[in-house]
Amino acid sequence: MNFPVIALRGLTILPGMVVHFDASRKKSIDAAQKAMMSDQKVFVTMQKDSEIEDPYAKDLCIYGTLVRVKQLIKMQGNIIRIMVEGLERCRLNGIIERDPYLVGDIEFLPRKSVSEEIEYCRQEAMVRILKEDLDKYSAEVSNNKQAIAHMMTMKKLDELLNQIGIIIPFDPESKQRMLDAPNYEDLYLIAEELLRREAAINEIKKEFQKKVKERIDKSQKEYVLREQMKVIREELGEDSSNTQDADEYEKQANALNAPDSVKEVLLKEIKRFKAIPNGSQEGTVSRNYIETLLELPWNNCTQDNNDTIHAMNVLNEDHYGLEKVKERVVEYLAVRTLVHKGDTPIICLAGPPGTGKTSIAKSVARALGKKYHRISLGGVRDEAEIRGHRRTYLGAMPGCFAKALKEVGTSNPLILLDEIDKTSSDYKGDVASALLEVLDSEQNNQFKDHYIEVPLDLSKVLFIATANDKSMIPRPLLDRMEVIDVTSYTENEKFHIAKDHLIPKQLERNGLTADQLSFTTKGLQKIIHNYTREAGVRTLERQIAKICRKVVREILEQGRGKVKITETSVEKYLGMEKITYNKANTEDQVGIVRGLAWTSVGGDTLEIEVNVMPGSGNLQLTGQMGDVMKESAQLALTYVRSVASEYGIDKKFFEENDIHLHIPEGAVPKDGPSAGITMTTAILSAVTKQKVYADLAMTGEVTLRGRVLPIGGLKEKLLAAKMADIHRVLVPDENRSDVSEISTEITKGLDIVYVKNMSEVLGQALL
Repeated sequence: MNFPVIALRGLTILPGMVVHFDASRKKSIDAAQKAMMSDQKVFVTMQKDSEIEDPYAKDLCIYGTLVRVKQLIKMQGNIIRIMVEGLERCRLNGIIERDPYLVGDIEFLPRKSVSEEIEYCRQEAMVRILKEDLDKYSAEVSNNKQAIAHMMTMKKLDELLNQIGIIIPFDPESKQRMLDAPNYEDLYLIAEELLRREAAINEIKKEFQKKVKERIDKSQKEYVLREQMKVIREELGEDSSNTQDADEYEKQANALNAPDSVKEVLLKEIKRFKAIPNGSQEGTVSRNYIETLLELPWNNCTQDNNDTIHAMNVLNEDHYGLEKVKERVVEYLAVRTLVHKGDTPIICLAGPPGTGKTSIAKSVARALGKKYHRISLGGVRDEAEIRGHRRTYLGAMPGCFAKALKEVGTSNPLILLDEIDKTSSDYKGDVASALLEVLDSEQNNQFKDHYIEVPLDLSKVLFIATANDKSMIPRPLLDRMEVIDVTSYTENEKFHIAKDHLIPKQLERNGLTADQLSFTTKGLQKIIHNYTREAGVRTLERQIAKICRKVVREILEQGRGKVKITETSVEKYLGMEKITYNKANTEDQVGIVRGLAWTSVGGDTLEIEVNVMPGSGNLQLTGQMGDVMKESAQLALTYVRSVASEYGIDKKFFEENDIHLHIPEGAVPKDGPSAGITMTTAILSAVTKQKVYADLAMTGEVTLRGRVLPIGGLKEKLLAAKMADIHRVLVPDENRSDVSEISTEITKGLDIVYVKNMSEVLGQALL
């Protein structure tokens, strides 16, 4: 049958209910008026989403109730209050008309008689269980006692279930579940579940109310006692307020060199602090906040030393090499000197450990005459460490940048953000995201610290960040910084660093003088070459310190007055040589090619071996290769198979033979996109039995069609080739610009050949 339809928002009407609701939508009002003019019957059902203004059939619950409209009352604002009585449970089969009101195809779905559906004993058990649940529910609520008492007298299951849905104030979704139940057994299970849930909720609610009441009673008692104490102290002539401290704070606030907006906030907080009773927790929080604002530097700045010559002299004095870093700092100084102001750069020094990134920041601060502060970000995962805690609880603190400014006492220090690539995130927030505002020169003049609440100006701060691996820095954060690569040191650079910095430093630490301990040139070079393998100089410094300690002991025990470390005496103090280098092969071989690899401690050579044996066309990979290298090996084999005919390889060769590719040092994990051409050359050499030049190394990735792609870490790789006494290196043609920036100290003696595709690589590599 067809009936007008009214869509209800957040309301479910069950058969037997008498309820009124307000209708404001024109379609709902028209449907109700149409019902009043005919048989007073209208179908009502709940909307699935109450936000939808003009619902379709899919937006309505399928099961609803046919109701009789008993009364319409016009209210203000074109609202009609409708009183209805639920008649029958029905199903909505579809909407027939949408204008001027909804008309639906309605199917009557009364439930079967309970006696036909459930046997008598089960009915009786269900009634008793429901009454027990009603009893528990009534014990937790104070209203509806009379209605619940009436239900307790009912003996029929269907009557009891219907009344439970009508009387108990379940939420609309729960009532809709009851309406959807196809039979009385399902209806019973839903009703029992809802009753028990309501009883449990009310029990928890009472517990909460009891706790809140106890706390309120305690607070009221404390308030009365404080007021009594206040009166007693006033009678005794004692001052119970914070007036004296507040007056002192007010004087400091008026003398503070800060913006007017800061002073306004500060004076307002001091006025509030004055009214807080002495000794209260709220007073402690307010006092800490006032003292923090007073201790911040705000407009206090130190005078920068803008002498570019002085800055360069200081940087050269403290560090050997690192020309790009020095140039960038001097350029910054030059711009500030010329325009008297300029955007403060945010520099990120990225490079391996031990290359002097942190000490560079100290030298820059000394060169510019700035105060220095270091913030270690390694492992920090609480966003509040950056932005501060909100002042809603005892123990709240400002963030690390506010603390840094407070500690150095100036608004234009140099702040070092150490290990920025090692920040992490968890449920407490994302530290890298919190740093985005700090490291944006367009935003950091209004940095919001949750504790300070007043914008902090960080635009005058010179930020220098350090990172070991810039690929680990989130892209949005990396975009806000100017990255300067601090690459590995050559042996010559290490020699000068050790001679000019490390040896004097360790002599002083160990109480020695240059007369008591000295190093010959060859002795120091042997320590660097045979006892350290690293990108930086930390291990080198430890070896020098070890020699110093042994010499100190000799002086004390044997009375030696002077010790000289020569090439032959190094082993006496440091033991046997620790480092051996894989030198270039002495003879040309089949299936063995020398590759170049970048590691976190510098460059290294990587020998790739390939062997061919009878089999069924399998490719076996060993040597702890990562996913990227495994894919490179598959690409290499595919390319070799694609050009097999050019090298006279039989078509059935790859079906009848297995290829085994191995990288020695199998216990060491290896990965990276730069071994493609090396693997391809090794496989083709093994398959064709053509030898590869022994005095040759190569680096580059290969595509499926044989194009050679550029790689990174070229300086470290060329340095590794030089250490291995290799004189010819194949480098991707797209890396020409990188080679031009590498010092001649590394490239001298190397024949660097640029290659664009595998044909050129094979032409250079195979005999």
